[in-house]
Amino acid sequence: MTDFSVLDDPAWHALTTDHAALGQRNGAAARYRNELSPIGGLARYDAAAFAELRPLVGPEEAVGLVSARQFDLPADWELLQAVPVFQMVCETPPVAPELVPVPLTAADAEAALELATATEPGPFRAGTLGMGRYFGLRAADGRLMAMTGERMRLGNLTEVSAVCTWPEFRGRGLAKALVAHVSGLIAADGRVPFLHVKTENESAIALYEKLGFVVRKQITFTVVRPR
Repeated sequence: MTDFSVLDDPAWHALTTDHAALGQRNGAAARYRNELSPIGGLARYDAAAFAELRPLVGPEEAVGLVSARQFDLPADWELLQAVPVFQMVCETPPVAPELVPVPLTAADAEAALELATATEPGPFRAGTLGMGRYFGLRAADGRLMAMTGERMRLGNLTEVSAVCTWPEFRGRGLAKALVAHVSGLIAADGRVPFLHVKTENESAIALYEKLGFVVRKQITFTVVRPR
């Protein structure tokens, strides 16, 4: 049986298990390597844990915390953003898509970063493609129209992330095909796919529900940095 409770603090549990090699840890604090992602996690949300997180955050750098917990930020930290998101899980594998995405490699990093920067699906950096399997769909001229891949991995859960499409290619079912494909691969591995979506993104939520995802909980993506 899947232990969904670890999803209350997915980054912490990923960085202390399956993705430990992709990050840095200092006591009760951990974060992904800077080139991969700005996401981090804490074992607990008190002043001591934030003090242990501080050495892991570079000058003028921010870190994103994904948690269901409510917490008070220590005075020596600054809140930049607090985004409410729905955390959704899919225990029933979606039907395989008619469109077959192609794997993305390090050679696609620039195009992937350009797409993510323009559409803002969530934190994405040039090295993010190294966090899991990423896939894309291309136009006839080879342009990357849309992409999706895997990010956090913990327990028997894998996150579907970076769901994004250039505006001019929307309405063609590209995101649906990509999410179905990645979710199907995760399910074939005997794992459960999950994802995060902004609470106001009604169209994306409806799409994910059609693919079998259900809302587990509302959590917060909080962006902070040391003062």
